[in-house]
Amino acid sequence: MNSKLPFLCAASLLGCVSAFAQQTAPVTDDRLAALKALKIDDATITLVEHEASPARTVVKLVLRPAKGSNINVEVALPDAEKWNGRFVGLGNGGAAGKINSGSLAGQSAAGYAAVTTDMGTAPNSDSGIDNHEVWKDFGFRATHLMTVVGKQIVRTYYGKAPEFSYFSGGSTGGQQALQEAQRYPEDYDGITAAVPAHCRTPLHAYFLWNDQILKKCPFSKEQEANVIAAANEYMASREIPLSAGKFVSDPRCTAKDIEAVIALARKKDPTLTDEHAAALHKLFDGPRHAVTGERIFNGIPLGATFGPARGNLYLFRWVFGPNKPLEEINFGADIDIYTAALAPYLNAENPNLTAFEKRGGKLIATTGSADSVVPCHATIDYYERVIEHFGSLEKVQSFFRLYLVPGMAHGGGPGVNQSPSVLEAVRTWREQGTAPGTLTGRHVANGKTEWELPLQPYPLKTGWDATTSAFKPVEGPRGGVERVAERFRPPAAE
Repeated sequence: MNSKLPFLCAASLLGCVSAFAQQTAPVTDDRLAALKALKIDDATITLVEHEASPARTVVKLVLRPAKGSNINVEVALPDAEKWNGRFVGLGNGGAAGKINSGSLAGQSAAGYAAVTTDMGTAPNSDSGIDNHEVWKDFGFRATHLMTVVGKQIVRTYYGKAPEFSYFSGGSTGGQQALQEAQRYPEDYDGITAAVPAHCRTPLHAYFLWNDQILKKCPFSKEQEANVIAAANEYMASREIPLSAGKFVSDPRCTAKDIEAVIALARKKDPTLTDEHAAALHKLFDGPRHAVTGERIFNGIPLGATFGPARGNLYLFRWVFGPNKPLEEINFGADIDIYTAALAPYLNAENPNLTAFEKRGGKLIATTGSADSVVPCHATIDYYERVIEHFGSLEKVQSFFRLYLVPGMAHGGGPGVNQSPSVLEAVRTWREQGTAPGTLTGRHVANGKTEWELPLQPYPLKTGWDATTSAFKPVEGPRGGVERVAERFRPPAAE
């Protein structure tokens, strides 16, 4: 394993880009006309336009692969002399429903032919109410189809296919990323999945669980802050000096740890009542089936904020309609109905990545220890299930690496809040054979880097050598999270 990732061998990549660009003709009216005349099955091209700054051509189209489906796709093509010969698919976020043109502009300015989709949920998340085609589009179909048509547009525009194709997404985009690796392994050569919402229906059950608890027993900002401070204090003995008492770099814990954190929080804050203590037990433990007691999802990570861990309840409207009160949805029969309806389309839980591995695909996932929106537990367990499937950690690390990022939340956070360019890391791995080892995370405030922290591929973690006053990689624990019951992550369906 390499001890340090060389973030791109700039000279060799730029040379490759230059050579590729010289073989490609510049923008002409004929090329734009070819795009406008392009016929794509079940698609309507609505815009072909060349922009001067940045120099690129934008193509917009609508895909309707089935009645009830309406998928918006946008492609950004840098001028030929600026194209690096690579294609990148970009993920969306939340319930999607719109296209982030800014992300396209950034990647096309960097030389990539880029594509993204609204995942078929425009004009808003209610488009999925009792519409099974939207469920499929949001779950997996829109991302695959945008990839197929995006590559077709690239071939038409540049006269050749991309040399390499990559996918980059976070949160919902991370769900898209893992769906691509699992369902369509031929689509991409390299994939990045940041804070991936791959265990989708259990995750939203977690949102509902937290929402119902916090509506019945709200916490003031001061009370929440004191609970977080108690978790940081209790877990400090397991931390390196940089993080001790400031954030939790690894929230995996036992029931005994949860009891101790709650007791310490009540000691620090006498306004926390018995009702608050009972609520904290449920929040930290996470949702279980009301009848069988089976694990549906894990709880809020110790040291993470509560507020972001609720809401996002549109999936329940998709299944139960807009009129059923959310507080009446139970964790017995209702969760069974919800799971049966959506999980086969939305969840990306298949550990069999054999086809992706055999074609040389490379995958990097990151997950944050302080993320209460998409907690790290399910991603750690998914990685462990991939290891079980392939038989060894070493085999999996030859094509798939996971980084647990200390103190990173779902954007920002008390710890690492700026990660390295994982897209460039996976590109280096795929094209140059240099596997990622230690990456560098940063905590940035007011535009300045306050400190840096080496990030180790799981199960390694960053330790501290008191003798040399330096960071060092140390062996971390494997697993350590209760597995979501298999019936809440059923096999995928088309």
